[in-house]
Amino acid sequence: MGGDLKQTDTGIGGKAASRARMALLAMCVAVGALMVWNPPVLYLWLKAVHVIAVISWMAGMLYLPRLFVYHSDAAVGSETSETLKVMEARLYKVIITPAMMMTWVVGLWLAWEGFGFSGLWLWLKILAVLALSAVHGYFGGALRRFAGDHRDKTARHWRLVNEVPTVLMIFIVVMVIVKPF
Repeated sequence: MGGDLKQTDTGIGGKAASRARMALLAMCVAVGALMVWNPPVLYLWLKAVHVIAVISWMAGMLYLPRLFVYHSDAAVGSETSETLKVMEARLYKVIITPAMMMTWVVGLWLAWEGFGFSGLWLWLKILAVLALSAVHGYFGGALRRFAGDHRDKTARHWRLVNEVPTVLMIFIVVMVIVKPF
């Protein structure tokens, strides 16, 4: 019956992924409509969208390596391992990757519209976001390895890697708020 379903069941996950895709599509349509309409407050609205996307991306980037820590310690083929595979895949595909894409698209528009891509601080921020995107890609590779039951990194490795997004986030926030250069 309905009470026997688990959140890790394919049907439930498919529905959640479908809803997330629809929400992302609606957000993209809204952002696109705002860009075409170009109201006087467009910059502020897109800045809000950018901050929301960054928060979503960072939340996932901070949580995913913690899941990898637990996955590294779980026995291959165990219920825990299989549950973590589902959690990791959904987090990466439904939250982190769309949030990263929205961050980049809106962020580049804000950099062009607001600053004309000028300022050393902005270029340092962009380089740090590129580095964060590379970490995102590294996590995607790890996700594929875990999905195939390949455990080539230890839990200690993932605890250390978990700090990389934090350090990059701190640097990015300082560049945006303080603009030291």
